[in-house]
Amino acid sequence: MERQDKDLAFMLQYENVAWYENGSVRILDRRVYPTTVSFVICHHHDEVRQAIADMVTQSAGPYTAAAMGMALAAYECRSMKSEERKEYLRKASDCISHARVTTVKRMQLITEGCLPAAFAAIDAGEDASEAIVQHTVKANNTRYGKVRSMAEYLVDMIPDGGTVLTQCFGETIVGMMLDVTRQRGKSLKMVCAETRPYFQGARLTATVGRDMGFDVTVITDNMPAWYMEKEGIDLFTCAADAICLDGHVCNKVGTYQLAIVCKYMGIPMFVSGAPDRGHETVDTVTVEMRDPEFPLQAMGVRVAAEGVKGWYPSFDITPPSLISGIVTDRGIFSPYDLKRYFENGALGEFEMIL
Repeated sequence: MERQDKDLAFMLQYENVAWYENGSVRILDRRVYPTTVSFVICHHHDEVRQAIADMVTQSAGPYTAAAMGMALAAYECRSMKSEERKEYLRKASDCISHARVTTVKRMQLITEGCLPAAFAAIDAGEDASEAIVQHTVKANNTRYGKVRSMAEYLVDMIPDGGTVLTQCFGETIVGMMLDVTRQRGKSLKMVCAETRPYFQGARLTATVGRDMGFDVTVITDNMPAWYMEKEGIDLFTCAADAICLDGHVCNKVGTYQLAIVCKYMGIPMFVSGAPDRGHETVDTVTVEMRDPEFPLQAMGVRVAAEGVKGWYPSFDITPPSLISGIVTDRGIFSPYDLKRYFENGALGEFEMIL
């Protein structure tokens, strides 16, 4: 089986996102990468859930971590009777999938998707942990393949030598966009908004771009409009944490304001990802609120006076009127026409039959 992470940057390799082995899960600590390359080691599936909640891994990283957490749960219950093991894994699935409130529906697809492989291994007297790891590699291959198809459509929209603005860390689509660009012999320049308060754009997106050999510029979160005016942007693209069937997109906070600026400047905005069947309308999305103290510091150094209050939503919601297109593995759709994506048996990015 050829792996779909071949030739991608270090942090996009499956083992470097999250990996189960010998009774523990290691997760690349993206809170400190790339200045420090270290892994958080989890010895219980609840520690995996906590690592996801604490943003040890972000973007699509939690989905691999969640699956590897299920492999760890299978190890934890290895001495139980068959039906007890299955019930233990069902409870572990519920635990891990609820690590972050905004992404529960997608996470359930991942953790519950591990159960058939685990149950089949249990019934056959085989190693359920290994079965889940193999299932996860196949699932990642399938998802990465879908994202590569998205990248093919996205790169069609980027002029050769064009400049692309990104938001936060789009994970797989960033790597695939760059790989497809490279394979086609095209070039592009990346401009990465830093993305406070965790700086994923500056630390993660920019590093992937550099590692894959592209021209990368980091700007602060309050520079995009002026950069567009003075230097020029050809296209703004991002991934999404939820794509509602009514065309609303939930993504890292700051996406909404960039979409507004792009609309004013006449710059197209393309969101990559398949629509979420579990989010019929925007009303089904719960925006996660995090520690309000966190925006008052920068990478562990406090910058605001004591007594000053903070406010920290992880995500915001961009309405369909600001979005040029949703880039899926089946082509580019109008945000007003997303239900058509599911015609002819199409499955979403995280829905899969292996």
